[in-house]
Amino acid sequence: RMSLSELTATQKEELVVSLAALVCHDAEVETSSDNLNSVIQASGNSVAAYWTPLFSSMIEKCGGIEAFLAAPSAGGGGGGGGGGGGAAPAAEEKKEEEEEESAEEMGGMDMFGGGDDGY
Repeated sequence: RMSLSELTATQKEELVVSLAALVCHDAEVETSSDNLNSVIQASGNSVAAYWTPLFSSMIEKCGGIEAFLAAPSAGGGGGGGGGGGGAAPAAEEKKEEEEEESAEEMGGMDMFGGGDDGY
């Protein structure tokens, strides 16, 4: 687990600007350099002068904050809810059959090259 005190100055500034951009998005205001600076100042933080124009430009060129928030690989998720279909058991049975067939095709060898001699 990492503490904020372990971040470098550059990492802290990047985090501050990232959070300011999210605040602007939540407040439904443009993520302009001026708005980012206003949020950063209101939070009692400061960043190097290049950060806010850099982030503002990057966000604009990428199509807005939504492009970052809606990325398909944006997180691991907590797993699915309860099962909802009756097709899952049939799919599992088919997969098991395929695995058995592939082991048979390899002449009884396991992944370490041994046979079925019980080791």
